[in-house]
Amino acid sequence: MTTFEIIIIAIGLAMDASAVSLAAAAAGFAKDGRAIFRLSFHFGLFQFLMPVVGWFLGISFVSYFKVFDHWIAFFLLAFVGIRMIIEGMNKDSESQKKDPSKGMTMVMLSVATSIDALAVGLSLAVLDVSIWYPSIMIGVITTGMSIVAIKIGVKLGVMFGKRMEIFGGIVLLIIGGRILFSHLMV
Repeated sequence: MTTFEIIIIAIGLAMDASAVSLAAAAAGFAKDGRAIFRLSFHFGLFQFLMPVVGWFLGISFVSYFKVFDHWIAFFLLAFVGIRMIIEGMNKDSESQKKDPSKGMTMVMLSVATSIDALAVGLSLAVLDVSIWYPSIMIGVITTGMSIVAIKIGVKLGVMFGKRMEIFGGIVLLIIGGRILFSHLMV
């Protein structure tokens, strides 16, 4: 597998994490360096780890996991997305919002956006490709793309305000729906 092929795979895998980063930042949750670090680091870390886990699990587990992986991603993204929409429509103070860059919400988003990376790891095991270089590239590219998406999202949040939280929730629902639809149509 060439470096160019790995980069293309990494960009494709980073798209969901980047979209979630943009949505979270636009909703006002990435205002400081710590939140930017948390979002980009966790997405990059999970995108690095999931192919490694998939590679080590090997080919024997793929048939079991493929049956329900899309449902896991869909429900995790839908849960967070619906919560963001509800909070975006709520007229209460900003302090009651649940920050998606912290705690279990961050873990759920990281897992949901990196499940495809687990499948890539399984595929690389089948192809007998060493996992370390591709996984590092996937993690680094995801981190970088998430940072860029956060910077764009912050600017959108300033321009459009509270409506961006509703938009961010809708984006998460669309990503979850796309993951579910693409797996069900195979």
